[in-house]
Amino acid sequence: MPDTRTGITLRKTHLELLTAPFRRFAQMEAAGGILLLISATAALAWANSPWRQGYETLWHSPLTIAFGRFQLSETRYEWINDGLMSIFFFLVGLEIKREVLMGELSRLKQAAFPFIAALGGCIMPALIYFLITRASGTQRGWGIPMATDIAFALGVLALLGDRFPATLKVFVATLAIVDDIFAVLVIALFYTEHISFASLGIAAAGLAVSALANWQGVRQPAVYAVISVFVWLAVLDSGVHATIAGVLLAFTIPARTFIDRPEFLKRSRSLLSQMESAEEHSAEEHDAVHALELQCELVQSPLHRIEHRLQPWVGLLIMPLFALANAGVYVIGNIRTAVAQPVTLGVVLGLLIGKPLGVTLLAWLAAKSRLASPPAGVAWKQIFGASWLCGIGFTMSLFIATLAFGEGSLLDVAKIGILSASTLAGVAGLMMLRRAA
Repeated sequence: MPDTRTGITLRKTHLELLTAPFRRFAQMEAAGGILLLISATAALAWANSPWRQGYETLWHSPLTIAFGRFQLSETRYEWINDGLMSIFFFLVGLEIKREVLMGELSRLKQAAFPFIAALGGCIMPALIYFLITRASGTQRGWGIPMATDIAFALGVLALLGDRFPATLKVFVATLAIVDDIFAVLVIALFYTEHISFASLGIAAAGLAVSALANWQGVRQPAVYAVISVFVWLAVLDSGVHATIAGVLLAFTIPARTFIDRPEFLKRSRSLLSQMESAEEHSAEEHDAVHALELQCELVQSPLHRIEHRLQPWVGLLIMPLFALANAGVYVIGNIRTAVAQPVTLGVVLGLLIGKPLGVTLLAWLAAKSRLASPPAGVAWKQIFGASWLCGIGFTMSLFIATLAFGEGSLLDVAKIGILSASTLAGVAGLMMLRRAA
């Protein structure tokens, strides 16, 4: 009788290899979500303490970077929102490109389900916000409740352990990525006021150079980094928000490998044989090791390599810094004002009611009409529970609120609404998913 255990082991190993990139991504996002929470809590405590003036002074003090005669001066707050967040959006662009080429968005039937669900999760909150604020003249903030914070959402799912199928986590992550696509489009189309077409032309030329480098097979990340700086400066000067440069540049990063799998295996086996026959710590052994490292780089696409290297920096440094600089709102003296403001109510109801309602309703319609296939092994009560997690707007919502209202009281009450709704949505989602388990 054949031993089936070997086949089961091989299938399990193969499955683990296939899901390893997503598991690594989910773990990084979950860890980043914990740091985000710590940073946001610290910012809130600081901004509501007797030392809150120090908080304002720290982030709104100017910081100048100079190269010869060239000088660029912005506040620390602006450097984070315009500069470091461009790296965050660059990573978002890489994730979108990867998902479209080889992930959940590469298969039409599977991609349609989170795409349609995300569409509902964008339209319904924006509509609720608009209806509530239409008489107050603050409709400009309609984009605030559209977003989902993927780090916090996956962080809450991580608290539940392995009680749910991996397909539910993939669904939430994919939905959040599609949300990011919509958010980027909203920022580019509706939160851009003054446009310098000359600077946009320079940025377009830089993007063309980056795309040409991709087409010519240039694989050194440093080349794309240099191009990215010039494109970012041009977009910053154009009037379009500088973070859009990050997304556009990500689409020009090569996703193809230089050598295919059979060639990699052939070369690696030859180098391993060379190492085996060489003396230990000899020059021949070191040459073989370096050559093997080169082959490992050639079999990985620049997209995967850059994404893998950026994830820890973005999740564990850039996002916590963004939270520390943006979540510090003076709540104690603004509670009465916030409660009476349509902006606060629009944001809270948009995220807390519009998100789960829009996601679940359009997901159900997509499945019933057979336009899309729900994730395998996921029950509708689990999808409904996960839809509440999509009401955790936080990062992107805070970012859009800054673009919509700038500095002032409206931004403060919008932040209070975002933080309140995100907290309630996270708690509600956690409780519903526990019941669904």
